[in-house]
Amino acid sequence: MAKMKNDAICRMDTDFAQWYTDVCRKAELMDYSSVKGFIIYRPYGYALWENIQSYLNQNFKATGHENIYMPMLIPTSLLQKEADHVEGFAPECAVVTKGGLETLEEPLVIRPTSETLFCEHYAKIINSYRDLPKKYNQWCSVVRWEKTTRPFLRGSEFLWQEGHTVHATEKEAKEETLRMLGIYKDVCKNLLAIPMVTGLKTEKEKFAGALETYTIEALMHDGKALQSGTSHYFGQGFAKAFDMKFLNKENQWEYVYQTSWGVSTRLIGALIMVHGDDNGLVLPPRVAPTQVMIIPVREKEAGVLDKALELKETLKAHGIRVEIDLSDKSPGWKFSDAEMRGIPVRLELGPKDLENNQCVLAKRNDSTKQTISLNENVAETVCQLLDEIHEEMYEKAVNHLQEHTTRVKTKEEFIDVLEHKGGFVQAPWCGETDCELQIKEETTATTRCITEEEVHSDDTCICCGKPAKHIVNFAKAY
Repeated sequence: MAKMKNDAICRMDTDFAQWYTDVCRKAELMDYSSVKGFIIYRPYGYALWENIQSYLNQNFKATGHENIYMPMLIPTSLLQKEADHVEGFAPECAVVTKGGLETLEEPLVIRPTSETLFCEHYAKIINSYRDLPKKYNQWCSVVRWEKTTRPFLRGSEFLWQEGHTVHATEKEAKEETLRMLGIYKDVCKNLLAIPMVTGLKTEKEKFAGALETYTIEALMHDGKALQSGTSHYFGQGFAKAFDMKFLNKENQWEYVYQTSWGVSTRLIGALIMVHGDDNGLVLPPRVAPTQVMIIPVREKEAGVLDKALELKETLKAHGIRVEIDLSDKSPGWKFSDAEMRGIPVRLELGPKDLENNQCVLAKRNDSTKQTISLNENVAETVCQLLDEIHEEMYEKAVNHLQEHTTRVKTKEEFIDVLEHKGGFVQAPWCGETDCELQIKEETTATTRCITEEEVHSDDTCICCGKPAKHIVNFAKAY
């Protein structure tokens, strides 16, 4: 069924960036504050983050992690203890130099990330192998002074979680790094209906201070990639800088092995750009703040409103997040508003429906409608449909990802795919940073992650022609 265009939103194919901004504001996910890059999370947008947070919290706690909260200010001397780390973040740091009317003896950095704070704390509380592992997670905001900002995708302040763990062995730490990557991939598939490409970052693209960085990468509607989460293996680099030691079972002092991992409100940006359409948001049911919107038609006629309220309580009793639109707007306006907000299911109920003990059910993801009975099984019918919608949305996103993942062997093919098709371009690469930088300069495409695909003897780097060491996912990205 053809979809009606919402005139309040720019068309995706006309100006994707403007479409994105229109959706963020018209669906009331956020608003701009008086400081660039510091957005206001409106209730509907924050509710999405709460649902993501709840899902992740369950997974974190099930795998032995505890929530903690660290201060937002970091002494500059503390941040400078790990050289690669401070060099990576220095250009983005916001610094406090005055407290009240007095100039501070030492400037304080508003946290861009919290590795140094966790390291300082761990060094105090860990003495023996019996104290390990320590598996902590923090929910907070961080500040990174970005030059170019966009709601949810790149902000001077954003919300996130950052996990920091320390272990007695390299094996445990590496397993933890990959375990958390798996949890991120799971939340994207089973909550957000977004398939992710996962893999190892190149040396140039890895996190400042990490030995290895693994990433989850999503593909947006416009063919650009979005780094949606990362998991890092630090080895003993931070441990040596912060003197994080423990007595092992042989009663010998040893440095701990460390990991860090995080996702942010960038996932909301991914939700918008992967699933949205010209009418606004299209939300997967499991993350949607409101899964079902009941819209009474001619509600002043006998029995309509009473039945709508009864239906709401029935659905609510089955754990469905359901609301009734009781505003004084027209039914057409209410339908359009529910579409704009991406509500997965709309139930339309009027006098004629009551006569036949039925209602009209409209699916947001494909705009189809069906008539369902208001019998005792109505809640089970809706629950089953919500699961079906999730699977349909995930399958659609998988198909888009597969259709826009192209394997090439030459630079000419690489440029042609980037310019005319977009998406992930899998190409052989020699492993040299100079070639990586040259490709970025010539095409604006960057290495997103190294694939697990086997390199063949005839694979040569698309940039320099030397034998390839890796097959890499390249893409233009946010």
